Amino acid sequence: MPQIDKHAPGTFCWVELATTDQDAAKHFYGSVFGWSFVDYPMGPGDFYTMFKLDGRDAAAGYTMREAERSQGVPPHWNLYVAVENADATAARAVELGGKLPAGVFDVYTNGRMAAIIDPTGAAFCLWQPKQTQGIGVMGENNSYCWADLTTNDRLRAKQFYEGLFGWKIIPGKDKDESTYLHIMSGEQGIAGIQPDMMRKPGVPAHWLPYFQVADADASTANASGGGATVIVPPMNVDKSLRIAVLADPQGAVFALFQP
Repeated sequence: MPQIDKHAPGTFCWVELATTDQDAAKHFYGSVFGWSFVDYPMGPGDFYTMFKLDGRDAAAGYTMREAERSQGVPPHWNLYVAVENADATAARAVELGGKLPAGVFDVYTNGRMAAIIDPTGAAFCLWQPKQTQGIGVMGENNSYCWADLTTNDRLRAKQFYEGLFGWKIIPGKDKDESTYLHIMSGEQGIAGIQPDMMRKPGVPAHWLPYFQVADADASTANASGGGATVIVPPMNVDKSLRIAVLADPQGAVFALFQP
């Protein structure tokens, strides 16, 4: 399996779990995806977990801060987009109607980042790489492969992300704007926006990461046996792929993708 050494600006480059029980999350995702892990100390009793697949960084995880929990933020997955300049991109996001709740800051010598909330309420992060480029494996079994945006204002989201990253957001061949929208970064398909009919009423806007698996049914059964909640049981999409949506035992939602 080839090592990914660099991520093009405007593509997803890092996926990170914010959880309330880091040790339980390590056990759960280790059993579902076969990930091993390395813990990096971040202060007294605090550590950052790097999830590994065949020795390469596949994802990461940390324990949510009290400030985050007290605002009612549930456990979740964070998605990072690679950028050349985090400060300039964050300023542009605010100009386009996004929010910048915690400013732009350095993560040791690894890179510079910012959390952004888009105008429809979905959160994501910017990553300007320094020593750390991003995940080293992607689009292979048991690794991150795709993301979907669920939002109640697809047109507003489209304008925001096209203006921010230069993405092209288009319907599929012979489809109209009311259907699933494909997100292109240059020539590369990287994500999509769910049609309104797929959005459950009352669910806030969010980004959902997909992890590729060899067998969505077997992985769903395995995850369920490990305490996951099945939100969408395995289903076929366009005949050529199969997906499922799950919440881990702490409540962080993710999806499985079987090509």
